Amino acid sequence: MTITAENRLVTGPDGPLLVLAHGAGAPMDSGPMGELTEALNRAGIRVLRFEFPYMVKTRQDGRRRPPDRAPVLMDSWHQALELARGYLGAGERLFVGGKSMGGRMASHLLCGPGVAVDLAGGLCFGYPFHPPGKPGGWRTGHFPTLQRPLWIAQGERDPFGRRAEVSGLVELPDPVHIHWAHDADHDLVPAKRSGLTKRHLLDQVAAAANAFMANTLMGVSQ
Repeated sequence: MTITAENRLVTGPDGPLLVLAHGAGAPMDSGPMGELTEALNRAGIRVLRFEFPYMVKTRQDGRRRPPDRAPVLMDSWHQALELARGYLGAGERLFVGGKSMGGRMASHLLCGPGVAVDLAGGLCFGYPFHPPGKPGGWRTGHFPTLQRPLWIAQGERDPFGRRAEVSGLVELPDPVHIHWAHDADHDLVPAKRSGLTKRHLLDQVAAAANAFMANTLMGVSQ
């Protein structure tokens, strides 16, 4: 299914461009995706959102579906990258990323030989390190083959990978950098006890994301 004007959105200032994919269960214009995008825009990041074919079909007929298989998701990613390149100036590079599943699939674009030269790095917001309640099913096997830096904003109490689990059980290679969102869940929503509002926390995450992108483009190690 071809990505069209109906299933893509571009917002933000003329800052670095991030192509941002949605998670498994919600579309590109869901509340959490909209709030995250607005925070990134406030931080100076331009965002291109798009939808995978299964979500486009759900939008059309209202029937919920499971995500497409990986080859279909990756084909959509390559379509989105071709669209994104139309927004780049000469010599500009872009970033790929997403929420949960979308970020996980984006990370595969940065692995192995043949990574596109204009891909500067990746950003994941709530990485699904493992299925909730199944901390043995780690989804990090491709990390050692990353050819670009990968930045992850992870809630400290995210059931897809809590801080204690990830810090204690996973050996992350140098290209992977984790920004721990204080007392936050998978949607980067902080607990009331944290004293943070959701907007405040998302602005912190977006500022850290912008710093990562700027440093990456300048060739500064994290």
